[in-house]
Amino acid sequence: MSSRRLANILHLGVKELRSLRRDPLMLAFIVFSFTAAIYSAASVTMELNKATVAVVDEDRSQLSGAIVAALLPPRFMAPELVGTQEVDSGMDRGRYTFALDFPPGFQRDVLAGRRPAIQLNVDATQTSQAFIGAGYIQAIAAAEVAQFVRQRGASAASPVELAVRMRFNPNLTSKWFSAVMELINNITMLSIILTGAAVIREREHGTIEHLLSMPLAPAEIMAAKVWANGLVVLAAATLSLNFVVRGLLDVPVAGSVPLFLCGALVHLFATTSMGIFLGTVARSMPQLGLLVMLVVLPLEVLSGGMTPRESMPEVVRAIMLFAPTTHFVSFAQAILYRGAGFDVVWPQFLAIAAIGSALFAGALARFRRTVSDMQV
Repeated sequence: MSSRRLANILHLGVKELRSLRRDPLMLAFIVFSFTAAIYSAASVTMELNKATVAVVDEDRSQLSGAIVAALLPPRFMAPELVGTQEVDSGMDRGRYTFALDFPPGFQRDVLAGRRPAIQLNVDATQTSQAFIGAGYIQAIAAAEVAQFVRQRGASAASPVELAVRMRFNPNLTSKWFSAVMELINNITMLSIILTGAAVIREREHGTIEHLLSMPLAPAEIMAAKVWANGLVVLAAATLSLNFVVRGLLDVPVAGSVPLFLCGALVHLFATTSMGIFLGTVARSMPQLGLLVMLVVLPLEVLSGGMTPRESMPEVVRAIMLFAPTTHFVSFAQAILYRGAGFDVVWPQFLAIAAIGSALFAGALARFRRTVSDMQV
């Protein structure tokens, strides 16, 4: 590429940045997406927190008291001792999320080697909280029973003890996941919106005709939009990762931030090209908004960032291998969560580069066709 072409791309990119600077609504959207949106997504947690527990203790033994005492905050509120007749009415009113019922002779049966049952009633209107909380209560009860039996020299009911060690997120803190994934999703969304809006803005303001009257190639105009808007998103993501995710939310990053940003730069090459393609298809900002919803939402939902790819149908998994977001989520999680190096994530880098090149070529062909139609 000649120095003249590079100079044209540089100057056109600077023009894009100046145009964006004069758009306060878009600037506010960028700031919101990389600050308040990430903070709010991380603050809304699906973890068990301050769940209300009612306890019907018909045994009144040391063991039942130990299990109740182990239901500690912040996951549980202080358990409330109630009578049998109060459980149904309390759960009907939504006062209790969980209700434990210890049968008479519970401790005696445990020490005798029998397997008494503790009844656990769960308000499952909040499915995730119910599922997680029931698992916590079962684990707490099993641990307290095992410890109680060992202390009294009785034989344990189970000959095998499962030692669980959580890696990468030992406390199962949901904001560690949600904050990073919101950042990743917003990088994709903003890059597509910014470049698509830049194309439409040129058409609506009539400046595209001025560009076409100059000795500029369509590839130069498109390349300028790619680097300028990609640079804005990359800068915003860098600041957000350091000051919002790592600073305000105190989310640890296990791997190399520069390596992640290099991967994000390759990903931005693909998504900004996609944004330009959508900008040539849409005829107005409302149309672009609808197209972005149709494209970005499936990319985010099916990329593995919200649900594991293993839980998706095989056909969907195969199709999503051609989407840059699938590989972006994969290497971002590997770097930021597990501390992976380039020797681990280079296949994802290569895949995104190949997909980005194909998207750029397709967007350029579409952009040239749109320019030719305007000249006619």
